[in-house]
Amino acid sequence: MNRKLLTGGLTALIVAFLVAYFASPVLAVRGLTEAARTGDETALRERVDFPEFRASLKEELNAELVARMREDPRSDNPVLSGLGMLLAPSLVSGMVDAFVTPQAIATMVRSAKAPDPMDRPDRVETSAPAPAADDKDTVSQSWAYRDLDTFAVTLTNSRQPDQHLALLMERRGLFGWKLAGIDLTVPSEDDAI
Repeated sequence: MNRKLLTGGLTALIVAFLVAYFASPVLAVRGLTEAARTGDETALRERVDFPEFRASLKEELNAELVARMREDPRSDNPVLSGLGMLLAPSLVSGMVDAFVTPQAIATMVRSAKAPDPMDRPDRVETSAPAPAADDKDTVSQSWAYRDLDTFAVTLTNSRQPDQHLALLMERRGLFGWKLAGIDLTVPSEDDAI
């Protein structure tokens, strides 16, 4: 009888650990979403790794900007095109450093829209007020593990269903998670585990 009780208790403990381990990013996403919805800067600061998020956003926006420059029909002058590609990273870097604040993260989460790399840094809004609730403008979320330590939250605005923004949560310890990256080119469902 004692052995069955010990086995049952151990099994319950293992199941509880696994549930907590795999459900912890969902709770972290809910906390991030609630902090963004209410504009709670303190909670956002606790839930975002700003240096890592900035580095990830710079990388994504630089790649998008280079792709746009290559596709631009006016870029047939190799000297101007090369100069543009040389200057683009510093422009994007300055924009991201000025843009990524708790308010900007909240705006991204509420709107499912990343900053545009073609915007000038002085035109980027860093303290946008919370948008009014509008039934036609809702943001849906889908969740998937990219690996055991990376959890992607894909946001889609109902007004732009073809555009997706994936926020990448990274595990910190066993049950902790922080927003540490962004993916503007959302992978197919086959890439998630």
